[in-house]
Amino acid sequence: MLIVGYTAFYFTEYHHAEKIATDCLNGSENVSVVKMDNAIFLDGPGNESAIIFYPGAKNEYTSYLPMFMDLASQGVDSYIIQMPFNFAFFGEKSADPIIDSANHTHYYMSGHSLGGLVAASYINSTNKSDGLILIAGYPTEEISKPVLSIYGSNDGILNMKAYNESKKLMDNLTEFIIEGGNHEQFAYYGPQEGDGKATISAEDQQKQAVNEILNFINHLH
Repeated sequence: MLIVGYTAFYFTEYHHAEKIATDCLNGSENVSVVKMDNAIFLDGPGNESAIIFYPGAKNEYTSYLPMFMDLASQGVDSYIIQMPFNFAFFGEKSADPIIDSANHTHYYMSGHSLGGLVAASYINSTNKSDGLILIAGYPTEEISKPVLSIYGSNDGILNMKAYNESKKLMDNLTEFIIEGGNHEQFAYYGPQEGDGKATISAEDQQKQAVNEILNFINHLH
């Protein structure tokens, strides 16, 4: 009974999105926010490429809205997945119904932290996407598709030993380290225990990440 109670507590406790993120639910001048069954679709002026994003463990999916609103406004539409129990392990195949029913030409899988590991697993099990964008995450199996890896120099959560060992699994890797960035500032869900202290703002960190993602996608197409 104690174990059941602890398990229920573990999955119901999570990092909630801050107001700066949830305010984005209203959309912007050139990005519409569309609520789907298991995701939020950020529909900007582009219609060729889209990112399907898996949030980090126990992080509310709406906390990532500002970064992906910026991305969508610059031509790459984004789907932010609402994972069961805010835990990507329970929703690895969440991208399937989106790719099967939407009409973008190119899809890129992406994920933050644990979400990146699960997105990497998904891209290996299907040939439906064109590349992988890891945000402070790493794969545990070989990835043949192009990979962009972004993380902050002050990240205190990312297991750097495991990350560095994973590099041999990625044949086509582009790596970008955000100087002064940490783990939590790719989103707005508040302080994360164990993380390093950022010396740049979340806005700056996310802007650098968006620029690198755009460069990565534009270089491929």
